[in-house]
Amino acid sequence: MTDPYTMPPAPRPPDTRPWRKRKRVWAAGILLFGLGAMGGTQSAQDEVDAAKAAAARPRPTITVTATATATVTATPKPRATVTKTVRTPGPTKTVTEAAQDAGADTSGSSDTGTCSIVSNSGNCYEAGQYCRNRDHGASTTDAGGAGITCGYRNGWRWTYS
Repeated sequence: MTDPYTMPPAPRPPDTRPWRKRKRVWAAGILLFGLGAMGGTQSAQDEVDAAKAAAARPRPTITVTATATATVTATPKPRATVTKTVRTPGPTKTVTEAAQDAGADTSGSSDTGTCSIVSNSGNCYEAGQYCRNRDHGASTTDAGGAGITCGYRNGWRWTYS
């Protein structure tokens, strides 16, 4: 049974195009189909004539020349393998003080004898300077004798211990 409260589907709206335009579309379609069917066939004699014309045409001569070039490259020589040992958690630095002569001046001048870790140019480090990679975590003294440590604070820098 159907539900008495449901509405039946609405009827399909009528075609809004006028009848004369619908006839023109059909006529044009039939005409195009007929022209395509008639123009698509070719007689056997036409095919034979086309084959003879193709055979009578002169054909170009094709010459192929090949050139080979050999390139010799030297094989690389084997290299020595360098092994770097890395210890965890970091390098261990031993701080030793240079022995001073009995007659040496001990006024605290900026000589390099009091710092155990020096820069590549041979100068003592000062607080605030950047540390080398191999000096991370190490401790030493500056030129004045104050203890400094290489620690990470906005980059690896020497700071007072």
